[in-house]
Amino acid sequence: MSSTFPALSATPAHTEPLARRTSLRLSATLLLVGQLLYIVVTQFHAAGDANNHSAVFAEYAGSGIWTTVHLGQFAGMAIFLAGLLALFFALDVQAGTARWAGRFGAASAVATLALYGVLQAVDGVALKQAVNAWASAPDAEKAAHFASAEAIRWLEWGVRSYQNFALGLALLLLAAAVMQTAWLPRPLAHLMGLSGLTYLVQGWVVGSAGFSQTETIAIVLAFVLDVAWMIWLVVVAWRIQDSQAPSPGR
Repeated sequence: MSSTFPALSATPAHTEPLARRTSLRLSATLLLVGQLLYIVVTQFHAAGDANNHSAVFAEYAGSGIWTTVHLGQFAGMAIFLAGLLALFFALDVQAGTARWAGRFGAASAVATLALYGVLQAVDGVALKQAVNAWASAPDAEKAAHFASAEAIRWLEWGVRSYQNFALGLALLLLAAAVMQTAWLPRPLAHLMGLSGLTYLVQGWVVGSAGFSQTETIAIVLAFVLDVAWMIWLVVVAWRIQDSQAPSPGR
């Protein structure tokens, strides 16, 4: 018995499932919490036709919770992307195309966070200051201030477009890695991939037409798909049997 006891407790096959289960639960929790936080906070964003600049800029200037909302959105996105990185580590793919898909997906998630930080600096800070200056400017100066606010708005389009492309790519690549993982359901990867495609659509639409109705539809579809596959991942993560871990007696 003394010769078999150490082997059972030290064998990687017995320790890896426990670490994998913990990482997967962390990933699933971060993903769902981050996405739900983002959705809830976004409901408090100043409303209006985002492409009707004269009307919507007045709404933005009158918003007293602008900074809080955008900080909340950044927090939600950061938690969401931390969940994607945790998923990469939970998958722990070591060979083949799945390994490279996972690595590039994780790198794209990091790039997404950097781009989102720039986006919130442009939208949450620069645009707010510009519309405030336009709203309070004398009539003779309003046209110049309005032009400045529009220029910042168009910069926001550009950053948002590339942030959406990066997020869509991250989801598609990590979905490809999940497809090669036998212990996660393939349909879950399909939902992840569809979600990634909706972000690519958003990136294209924002870059070419701004915050149009088409982009709004793509956002809502992305939210629905995200919540669906994230809830599924939570269920899978928490239903992994404890028997996969080393038993207390060993």
